[in-house]
Amino acid sequence: MTLTLTGRKALVTGGASGIGEVTAQVLAKLGAQVVIADLAADKLAAARLRTGACGITAGDVVSEADCNRMVEEAGAIMGGVDLLFNAAGIGDDLLPVHEQEVDRWQHVLDVNLRGTYLMCRAAGKQMLRRGQGAIVNVSSIVGLGAFPGRSAYGVSKAGVVHLTKTLACEWGAAGIRVNCIAPGYTRTPMVQDLLDRNVFDPTLIEQRTPLERFAMPEEMARAAAFLLSDWASYITGTVLPVDGGWAAYGAAGDVRKIRTGEG
Repeated sequence: MTLTLTGRKALVTGGASGIGEVTAQVLAKLGAQVVIADLAADKLAAARLRTGACGITAGDVVSEADCNRMVEEAGAIMGGVDLLFNAAGIGDDLLPVHEQEVDRWQHVLDVNLRGTYLMCRAAGKQMLRRGQGAIVNVSSIVGLGAFPGRSAYGVSKAGVVHLTKTLACEWGAAGIRVNCIAPGYTRTPMVQDLLDRNVFDPTLIEQRTPLERFAMPEEMARAAAFLLSDWASYITGTVLPVDGGWAAYGAAGDVRKIRTGEG
């Protein structure tokens, strides 16, 4: 048996860079028709060439009208939408709650949670009419546990988990599966920007991760492709941590010292 998406029609948000772009490329290689969507309209044409997407659509996931239009445009290009991967998202300012600007906090929630909700809602309506579909949202390890200084991002990604489970229960009988992945620290442009600004020390992340490294976007893309495929036909409402063992590790200190008996 070979995992294939031949004949499937996929819309990928955040498709002009990072996990979204790489996932679009993987889905296309597995045989799916793919339309990529992004707020950065000027980057879509080049990303289309890199991913092998059959079409592009630009818009802001915070806007209900844009979300509806992007789904409609993707459906017009491909003859429908039966797969959705919600990768559009932004990071936060890494500040404690009492120093966080309320407007910035709200903006992170709007993009990450409201945007996921609106895209699921728009695509879900089309999938409900067709009687089939699969959606994969993007949460985060930051949405599964408390990370001081990341209240906006953490709350938004925890909300994505709850939304995913709710939609899975609401739409399961209609033939629509809804799951999400919870990435660990991944070598994306967003994370690289944090590293370039010395916001955190990458060695501390590696020491805390049982696989002792950051993830690559391809590893997120393969997990998403599995959940979107018929190989996951009886999986819905689940959160798949793709985190190198981060969520499993509960000891104190450096994982490498624990492993070698030094800690």
